[in-house]
Amino acid sequence: MEDSGTGDSISADTAGQDTVGDDDARQERRRPQGLARYAKPALIAGAVIAVVSVALLVIIFFLDSFNATVYSVGGKNVQDATDEARAIRETYAAARLGGIIFLVAGILLAAAGAVLSFRHRNDEGRNTDEDDGEDVDFDDLADQ
Repeated sequence: MEDSGTGDSISADTAGQDTVGDDDARQERRRPQGLARYAKPALIAGAVIAVVSVALLVIIFFLDSFNATVYSVGGKNVQDATDEARAIRETYAAARLGGIIFLVAGILLAAAGAVLSFRHRNDEGRNTDEDDGEDVDFDDLADQ
């Protein structure tokens, strides 16, 4: 406990160690491991795919209805067994099938992301906030 006069009051057991950020390091949260790290992106991507697919299917429905209405103006029925009526019915068949497939895929992807997020909701994640606690005001930014 003697003072050597050098102004160095660091004890030998903490010499060479940075103890300033130890509290922050102990409180820092871990990153999710495995598939849990992809839960939020999967949820977002699945929701976007599902919304776009629904919009596509609504547009196809309106176009299909419009074609059937225009065809029936002349007194014809789109459900007739003629080649022309069959061609109108099949005009958007591929787009409709693709829209339904992407809708199901988007819903499944969003559901998987939601389940993973729910299962790992209490896991400790990594705190990625880069705040070092220093307050900066306008004078500091303006360099005055």
